[in-house]
Formats: sequence, structure tokens, C-alpha cells
Amino acid sequence: MERANVAEDRLVGSNIKGEESALEHALRPTTLKEFIGQHRVREQIDVLLTAARGRKTPADHILLSGPPGLGKTTLALILASEMSAPIRISSGPAITHAGDLAAILSSLVEGEILFLDEIHRLPRPAEELLYLAMEDFRVDVVVGKGPGATAIPLQLPHFTLVGATTRSGLLTSPLRDRFGFTAHLDFYSDEELAQVITRSAALLEIKIAPDAITEISGRSRGTPRIANRLLRRVRDYGQVKGSALISLVDTQAALEIYEVDALGLDRLDRAVLTALIERFNGGPVGLSTLAIAVGEESETVESVAEPFLVRNGFMARTARGRVATAMGYAHIGRTPPPQLASLFDTPAIDA
Repeated sequence: MERANVAEDRLVGSNIKGEESALEHALRPTTLKEFIGQHRVREQIDVLLTAARGRKTPADHILLSGPPGLGKTTLALILASEMSAPIRISSGPAITHAGDLAAILSSLVEGEILFLDEIHRLPRPAEELLYLAMEDFRVDVVVGKGPGATAIPLQLPHFTLVGATTRSGLLTSPLRDRFGFTAHLDFYSDEELAQVITRSAALLEIKIAPDAITEISGRSRGTPRIANRLLRRVRDYGQVKGSALISLVDTQAALEIYEVDALGLDRLDRAVLTALIERFNGGPVGLSTLAIAVGEESETVESVAEPFLVRNGFMARTARGRVATAMGYAHIGRTPPPQLASLFDTPAIDA
């Protein structure tokens, strides 16, 4: 009986996750004209695709880089739609051996788009196999083992590789150089996020006041994925409270329940900032020590909380460790110490 309950819990969790994924998919734009923001990138991709269609050839390989949630996967799906081509989706962590990638490449059809998310996490043997596939549309399949092993060249159909990465600095130069076009996606302005929320609200048939949309966009950290997620939580609150039109008051109350403050900091952000200031006197402190203090993995703190805190001036990274800024002290209601300025005498670091 206990096992059955566990299985049922997993199934319920799976259904909830599936519903959220279905909603996110429904909100994705399907054409470049529908895609909001990233004006320069959209213009560049439009020229690239129009030229490829004119030549009746697959588009050149494309690398999309930028923080999570800005639309890299959506752009890959739009590329397939604009080129009227099928798309195969995989990711770097899912490919554990070169043979996994060879199997995917050998099953592609002419003009197909292969989207590899987190391409910087490809294992080195698979990455080296990809070099030849991208340049010469060929892979060498090794048959046999030891001295008797033979490499048989296998010709591939012309395809378009679309790679996505949140850490372009981890890509090797040989791989990066084989992409014909590289696009970097930037964070959205509040005005652009308001357009995203307005579009999503219309698709979800949510009646929401303009000032409520502005409130959500200001707390969305420049990221459409977060904006859509907050909109859905605000919708839930309005449904529970029976609000026919979601007002600014409803929105503020909903976001308070979900612990998203006026500047977009969530529970983890505030936990990191509070630990840094109250437990370590504002720093400097190492990443692993800070992560232990908030009960999270170092990678989670570094990739989820830290970029937003650093980008918005709440925290800084120096050669000696993480340091809270005067803005960080002010945000949690603390007075910065007189010696705060001396902590920034050492140069900042990127790692």
C-alpha cells in the first residue's frame, strides 16, 4: 500500500509539472514577429533565415547564449517553424557518450534542425565528433576494437545545429568557431516584460489591471519566464479571492505570499544576502561557505541567486570572496559598517 501511495504521489507531481510545461508551451510565440524584445537578434536571425530560404538551403549553424529564461528554446522552435523544418531537441547532459550523439546525427533528415541545450556540457569525445559533423556533415563510425578497429565515414544530410548555452565562456574555441552566427540574448526592460505579460494574459484569458501588469514586470528580474510564472501565481490568487479583475492590491498580496519582494528578490536571494550580512559581517566570504549557511548547493547559489544580486548592486565578488554592498545592507534594513569601502579595494573577479 505504501509503495502505491508513493507511486501515486509521483504521478500527481508529474501531472502538475506537465500542466505547467503545457502552459509555458502555449505561451511561446511561434513566429519572429510575435517574439517580443531582443530586437537586434530578431533582425539578424530574420536576415539569416530569409537568405537561406532564398537559396533553398538549410540555415547556417546558430549559437544562442544568455541567461536562463530569455527565450533561447523559443527561438529554436521559431527557427524550425520559419524554415518549415522538423526539429530534434536534446541537451549536453543527456549525451553521455560520442555514440549517443552519433545515433542522433545519423537519424537526422535533410534540413532538420538539431537543438542542443546546455551545449557547453557536452562531453569532450562527443564535442570532437560534432566538429566534423558541423563542417563536413560527416561522422566516422568506429567498428571493432583494438588494433583491428576501423573508422567508417558516414555521410550526414545537411542540417542546422542550434546550440544554447548560459555559459558561453565554457565553450571551447574550436566549437564556437564552427557556428556561422552567434547571438547573445540580454535581459528585458520592464516595458518589454509588460508587453510579454499583456500577451500572456490575453492568451490565458486573465483580466488584469494595467498597474498590476507594471507591478509584475518590475518584479520579474528582466526575465520573461519569471514574468509568466508570476502572472500564473497572481491568476491563482485572483481566482481564490474571486476577483473578476486582478487589481494592483491583488497582485501585491499574491507576490507577498510567494515571497517576491518589490525589487524582485525571492526567498533564496534574501537568505543569501541576510547570511552574508548577519553571519559574516558583510564578507568577504567564500561561495561554498555562503552556500552551506543558507542550506543550498554552491552551484545553486552561484547560478540562481548570485547573478541577480551582483547585477543589481546588492553584492559584489572580489578576489577575497563575496561582499555585501551598501545597497544590500539597506535592502534588509541594516546600516553598513564604516570599513565597507575598504572591502572593495581588491579587484573584482569573474569566477
